[in-house]
Amino acid sequence: MSKIKTLSALKKIVESLKKKNKRIVFTNGCFDIIHPGHIKILKDSKSKGDVLVVGLNSDSSVRRIKGRTRPIMDEKARSKVLEAIELVDFIVIFDEDTPLEVIKALRPDYLVKGEDWKADKIIGREFVKKIFRIKFYPGYSTTGIIQKIRNG
Repeated sequence: MSKIKTLSALKKIVESLKKKNKRIVFTNGCFDIIHPGHIKILKDSKSKGDVLVVGLNSDSSVRRIKGRTRPIMDEKARSKVLEAIELVDFIVIFDEDTPLEVIKALRPDYLVKGEDWKADKIIGREFVKKIFRIKFYPGYSTTGIIQKIRNG
C-alpha cells in the first residue's frame, strides 16, 4: 500500500487515527537530495508521536522557493525515496509555498520544524497542540551538497 496520499484521503485517515488516540506528527520540506540531516529531522519527528506525516513540496513549489535549477529530483522520485523510509507513515504533496492548507486540513497534534524557525513565525502553529523545533545535523544541507558537486 502506498504511503503517498491525496490531502482528502489523508484527512480521512488522520481523523480515523485520532479517534484511536494516535498522536499525529507533521513535518514538511523539499527533501530534494536525502542526507543525514533529513534523516535526523524525520527520526526526531517520529519520536514525538505515533504517526508521522510528511508534507512534500511539489516541483513547482520547490522552484518558487529554491530557484529554477531545483528540484534536482522530481516530486515522484522524492516521494518514492521518502516512501522507502520506515520512519515515514504518510506523504502528501502540496503545491503552495507553505504547508498551511495541509496543516489546516489535517490539524496534526504536533508540528516539527528546524531550529532556524522562530516559534512565532512557524506557519500553521495555530492549528496544532504543540510545536517542536529540532536541532540540525551539522554540516549537511542540500544546497551545500549541490555546491560541492558543482565545485568538484
